[in-house]
Amino acid sequence: MFDALKQRLNSFIGGLEDKGEHQISAVTKIKAAVAGSAKLTESDVEDVLWQLNTDLLQSDVSVDTADYIIEHLRVRLIGLEVTSGNASEAIRGVVKAVLEETLTPKAEVDLIGAIQAGPRPYKILLLGVNGTGKTTTMAKVAKLLIDNGFSVVFAAGDTFRAGAIEQIQEHAQRLGVKVVTHQRGADSAAVIYDAIEHAKARGIDVVLADTAGRMQSKANLMDELKKIMRVNKPDMTLYIGDALAGNDAIEQASAFNEAVGFDAAIIAKMDADAKGGSALSIVHATGKPIIYVGVGQKYGDLIRFDKGWYVSNIIGN
Repeated sequence: MFDALKQRLNSFIGGLEDKGEHQISAVTKIKAAVAGSAKLTESDVEDVLWQLNTDLLQSDVSVDTADYIIEHLRVRLIGLEVTSGNASEAIRGVVKAVLEETLTPKAEVDLIGAIQAGPRPYKILLLGVNGTGKTTTMAKVAKLLIDNGFSVVFAAGDTFRAGAIEQIQEHAQRLGVKVVTHQRGADSAAVIYDAIEHAKARGIDVVLADTAGRMQSKANLMDELKKIMRVNKPDMTLYIGDALAGNDAIEQASAFNEAVGFDAAIIAKMDADAKGGSALSIVHATGKPIIYVGVGQKYGDLIRFDKGWYVSNIIGN
């Protein structure tokens, strides 16, 4: 997981460490007063940062996010004092801090806490483009909620894709969850509305509403999504992204956020992501948190996203 970004960031750290230790050796020989330490200069870091910028772009980090990371690293690394004993630790600490800041959203979202404190039924809408795994992710979220003591009903709001209703019915059967459906081609807003009414009548805690996948460039489909949100007023809207979509995932998330807005993101297929840069960029581009990531095919393979975990997977502890 994240092998490409891990290799490139550690190469960057190693390159700076080598520079630092080379400086230390030279300065120590010339001037003992330096006492075995040296400060990184602009010339020390500039060529390494240039290479890192290229590496970040090749690891699915967006241009804007890469620029942000490079500039903040430059500010913190120039003048950083290192010794032959602490060069790696000091440089790694700077890189870790900058990455964690990049992954810090404008506001945090606690899904379980929000449901506990929210109205009944609590309405959650899932949205995203075709093929990101929305329906499977919805089933994983349902398993998470059931394990936390909540009752759930599905709204089969994807009435467009062939087999979508059957797919959600299969998940519902496996999880022991009721699913509200209409015929294929029905009004998605009406399907979700009926699921909400069903939940109200039966005291169900959470409505999980699927929607048809739509490309962010299709204005008519975005208008349909706006109608769904206007009619049903979801308490939380979750964007489902695909870790394997690379820079497309960043463009898609930004477009959905601008068109209809979302509260938080869940990234599917994170376990298969060899590059690892899309998560950094989605948070940085939208200001919205990633709250969970999919790391396998089973219903339980949904883990809470933690920026410390993510960064540690890239550069180590």
